[in-house]
Amino acid sequence: MRAPLRYAAVVALLALGWKALALGPAGDVLPHPEQALAAFARQLGRAEFWGHAGASAARSGAAMILAWAVAFPLGVLMGSLPRLDRALAPFVTLTYPVPKIVLLPVFFLLLGLGEASRVGMIALILAYQILVTTRDGVRAVNPKYLDTIHSLGGTYRHALRHVLLPAALPHGFTALRLGTGVSVAVLFFVESFATQRGLGYFIMDSWGRLDYADMFAGIFGMSALGVALYEGTELLERRACRWRARRGA
Repeated sequence: MRAPLRYAAVVALLALGWKALALGPAGDVLPHPEQALAAFARQLGRAEFWGHAGASAARSGAAMILAWAVAFPLGVLMGSLPRLDRALAPFVTLTYPVPKIVLLPVFFLLLGLGEASRVGMIALILAYQILVTTRDGVRAVNPKYLDTIHSLGGTYRHALRHVLLPAALPHGFTALRLGTGVSVAVLFFVESFATQRGLGYFIMDSWGRLDYADMFAGIFGMSALGVALYEGTELLERRACRWRARRGA
C-alpha cells in the first residue's frame, strides 16, 4: 500500500472511531467529526481565527529561531572544546531533567505577561534538546577527520568549517524538527491563560463557552501549525544539508 493510501486509511479509522464515540455516551459533549470539520472550515473564513493562528505561529517561530541561535553554536563549541564542555556539562546535567514548564510563573514574574515570557519559555525547552543533541553529534565525529585537517596545517576554524559544522547540522536540525511537537504542546499551555490571542486561548475559550465544535476547530488549527513547523524544519534541513543527498545519506 502506497504512503498516501496508508495515511488515508489511518484517517478513516480515526474518523470511524471518533464517530462511534460521538454516537455513544460521549455524544453529549463530543461533536461528530463532520460537525468539527464544518466548524473548522467556518473558522478558516474568519479573520479573527487567522489572527489567533498568526499569533501562535509567530510565537513558535520566534522561539525556534531563538533556541537555535543560542543552543546550536553552544552545542558545537561544547562538543569540540573539552575544557568548555567540562565547565558547562555539570550545569546541563543538573538542569536538563528539570521540567522547564514549571518555571513559567518565574518567567512571568521576570519578563511580564507579554510575548517575551511565552517565547522564552518555549525557546528554553527547545534549546536544551538542540544543545544536548548537537554536542553529542560533534563528540561522535571520528578523530581521524580532525587529524587530517591538522596534518594539513589547518586550524580550529578550518576544522569547524569543514568537519564540525557539517557533522553538527543534521543533529541540530533533527532535534529542532522533533522539538516542534514539544513546542506546540508548550505553546498551548502558555496561551491558555493571561492572554487573549493564540490558538491555545481560542481552544480554552471555546471550551469554557461549551462550544465544542469550535474547540475542535482550534485543535485542528494547532495540529496544522505543528505539521507546518515540522515540514518547514525538514525543508530547511534538506537545503542546509544538501551534501547528504549528494552522498545518498
